[in-house]
Amino acid sequence: MISQSRPVVASSIENAQTPAGAVVDGDPTTRWASAWSDPQWIQIDLGGTATINQVELDWEAAYASGFQLQVSPDATNWTSIFSTSTGTGGVQTLAVTGSGRYIRMYGTTRGTGYGYSLYEFKVYGSVTLGTTGYVLANPQVTGVTPSTYVPPNAYFHEFQANCSVTRDLPDDPIVHPGLPGDSHMHTFLGNTTTDANSTLASLSAGGTSCKAPGDKSGYWMPTLYNGTQAVDPVGPQVIYYKTGVIDYTSVRPFPPGLRFVVGSPAATATQFSTDPGWVAGWECGNSYGNVDIPPTCTPGTLLNIRYQAPSCWNGLYLDTPDHKSHMAYPINGVCPADHPVALPMIEFKMSFPVSGDMSQVHLSSGRGYSFHYDFFNAWDTATQAALVNHCVVGGLQCDARGFDQTQPGKGAALNDQYLLP
Repeated sequence: MISQSRPVVASSIENAQTPAGAVVDGDPTTRWASAWSDPQWIQIDLGGTATINQVELDWEAAYASGFQLQVSPDATNWTSIFSTSTGTGGVQTLAVTGSGRYIRMYGTTRGTGYGYSLYEFKVYGSVTLGTTGYVLANPQVTGVTPSTYVPPNAYFHEFQANCSVTRDLPDDPIVHPGLPGDSHMHTFLGNTTTDANSTLASLSAGGTSCKAPGDKSGYWMPTLYNGTQAVDPVGPQVIYYKTGVIDYTSVRPFPPGLRFVVGSPAATATQFSTDPGWVAGWECGNSYGNVDIPPTCTPGTLLNIRYQAPSCWNGLYLDTPDHKSHMAYPINGVCPADHPVALPMIEFKMSFPVSGDMSQVHLSSGRGYSFHYDFFNAWDTATQAALVNHCVVGGLQCDARGFDQTQPGKGAALNDQYLLP
């Protein structure tokens, strides 16, 4: 199967409990459901040019009596490889012949008065990946089986990286490497040298605004503006390193040079609010769970956003052409088989000093639901390992020193200077 854990978008969703990504999560109990109108579609990015020979559609009771399967090289120009007006729902296994990077189910006639609803959208065949944009891990991590172990309960398993803003630049060394000024404006935290030409070597040689000197990683996000004035977070911001899986004892440190993008500047409001990384949306004062930046915030409050990163790695690549495919979100607390390596789950928790009339507040990437961020790992290996093992694997709620104030007897991973003892 070539569709498992791949990126999915849909024309609509019925509600937050029926997201598009449910059709590729391998869980037969979760589902996507659309709005109650025609036409509707759901689309999978297969990651490269795919030769497709079979599709399985596992319908919920709300099925399509009329639909097409379509393929495309660019998600714009579509070719039909299957069409029916007499669909009966259930589990449909369809022999097809077609090729393209994208495949979608395009529903034209609903079989019920409800929308379209799929438990799974399984695509079989082979994918030819491009030769550029892949950064091999050295060494690659193979032979890992996703852990299903349930360890003793620990309410927390995390530590913080407290890092301040260092600069605003129109650079992005992951999406636009070597092209200064080629990106929308980004606000950089952590490494003080991050720019369009950054590499693991340059970051490792740079400085840092993080409390732990061993964290030379680059973190960046779209710049927030109030009109034409940039509004940067003030002081150390909270970047959590948590477990994203049930077996927190299986989490291992990030490999040097791993990089990825979380979220998308092109996301729609629905895609943003139903993404696995969603936590609570935009918040200010007593306003919570906003998909977009609120039109007003109580004067004197802060505008906050939290967003979680995927935490399961395929073990093969430090980066891929879409800067996402080497990473995946856990499914019901377990890493998927094709991304079996459990890494820390990063969670951005950013606070912006802006309130009152928010009508002119926006991101450099667009509306509030275009929020996303990038991570380029340049931790000192031993420092990161000490924090991961003491706090995440150890089931503690740690600060940036790796100290849990509720369990002082467990000690700290780092000394008072945030260095290894």
